[in-house]
Amino acid sequence: MADKMSDKGGIMELFLFLFVLITFLMVILLVKSSYLITQTEVIMIERLGKFDRILKPGLHIIVPFIETPRTMVWSHLISNDRGQYHRVTTTFDRIDLRESLYDFPKQNVITKDNVTIEINALLYYQITDPKAAVYEIYNLPEAIEKLTQTTLRDVIGSMELDETLISRDTINQKLRLRLDQETDKWGVKINRVELQEINPPRDIREAMEKQMRAERERRAVILTSEGKKQSQILEAEGLKTAEILKAEGQAFSKKIVAEAESKAIDMIKNAIPGGDPLPYLIATKYLQTLPQIMEGKDTKTIVVPYEATAFMGSVTALKELFDPSLKLNRNKEKDKKTE
Repeated sequence: MADKMSDKGGIMELFLFLFVLITFLMVILLVKSSYLITQTEVIMIERLGKFDRILKPGLHIIVPFIETPRTMVWSHLISNDRGQYHRVTTTFDRIDLRESLYDFPKQNVITKDNVTIEINALLYYQITDPKAAVYEIYNLPEAIEKLTQTTLRDVIGSMELDETLISRDTINQKLRLRLDQETDKWGVKINRVELQEINPPRDIREAMEKQMRAERERRAVILTSEGKKQSQILEAEGLKTAEILKAEGQAFSKKIVAEAESKAIDMIKNAIPGGDPLPYLIATKYLQTLPQIMEGKDTKTIVVPYEATAFMGSVTALKELFDPSLKLNRNKEKDKKTE
């Protein structure tokens, strides 16, 4: 009886052990078959070695042993703090759909005029078709790296050094278009290509610096001469304008004086009917000229006009113009002498 009880206890313990073992294995399989995929990530699922479906963000459960996630092995270059590049190989089963940055090391490229320059670039790409990125190309990052290097050599090789240095935007655009076209079958979208540095050889840089310095000096000389030329032109135009204004002023002033003298003569004619204004004009000129003759600190001799009688006659005529009675008395005396 005791033996039977012990046998039953052993069987129960065995069943309990098996139940716990099976439950533990089921939990492990359930955990291993469950995938929680975050946003911007996907997982490629293969059924018996053949592509089956793509798991998108969310909680998913796959069939154990029959369905397995596709594992990728990608290698790419990374740089350390000292700027040195080394290749790193990564194994993963989740594909990131966000835009990625690839920093390429410096490449020696030969231009059309046989000048070797160093160029390093940044590449921004994004996986748009995960299935093509996994099954259409092996090691996608390395393939993009090699394709970029060859395309960069091809583009730079068709341009001369001077054109390369001033056409960075054109080079970026050409690289982006060609890379985007070539990587489209890989399910990759090339968003931007940026050239970081373009370094010609040392002797070329020194020659370019000398050329730039000479060009700046030449431009400075041209600007200085142009400035002097413009200054002289403006000065000449200013003198011309001043002379014209001065001549116009003198002509206007003479016109005013002439009009004033004309009005004075008309007033004399109106004041003395039949009077002759010529003596008045001669006397006025004599009186205006006399102060000029007497000017000067060391002037001790007064020069009287040679025709003094004409001068006195002019003064007398001027006096008679303003005092008609003198002329009347003089005419009476002439009449008496005539009798």
